[in-house]
Amino acid sequence: MVPISIVYQGTLRCTATHDNSGTEIVTDAPKDNFGKGESFSPTDLIAAALGSCMITTMGIIAQKEKWNVDLNGTTIAVEKHMSTDAPRRIIRLAANFRFPPGVSLQYRPRLKEIGDTCPVAKSLHPEIRLDISYNYPD
Repeated sequence: MVPISIVYQGTLRCTATHDNSGTEIVTDAPKDNFGKGESFSPTDLIAAALGSCMITTMGIIAQKEKWNVDLNGTTIAVEKHMSTDAPRRIIRLAANFRFPPGVSLQYRPRLKEIGDTCPVAKSLHPEIRLDISYNYPD
């Protein structure tokens, strides 16, 4: 169990505190939904969680299995697409991975498998379309 405390600050803003560390995240409603859009929206956090979970899980497995691979510098650009009809919901998440030079061909299929089955990806509603690309400089 991980305790998280959330306080509604008014004006469609919340502060969420990770109780174990004291780290805080501020959320705002997006501009297209009555908010100021000055911080991550709750659905933005889902998009950020997907990308960070995918690369973190890859790093865990690489470390655990003592792979000779350096994932430092990997970038992930995530796009969140919302529905235009009711109820408002995420309908698509697209993530574009760019790995640093030197990631051996032998690890690439396993990295994709790990990313595609990370805990966040497996927790998302099956109606959310995931479009994930894995790019390696050659």
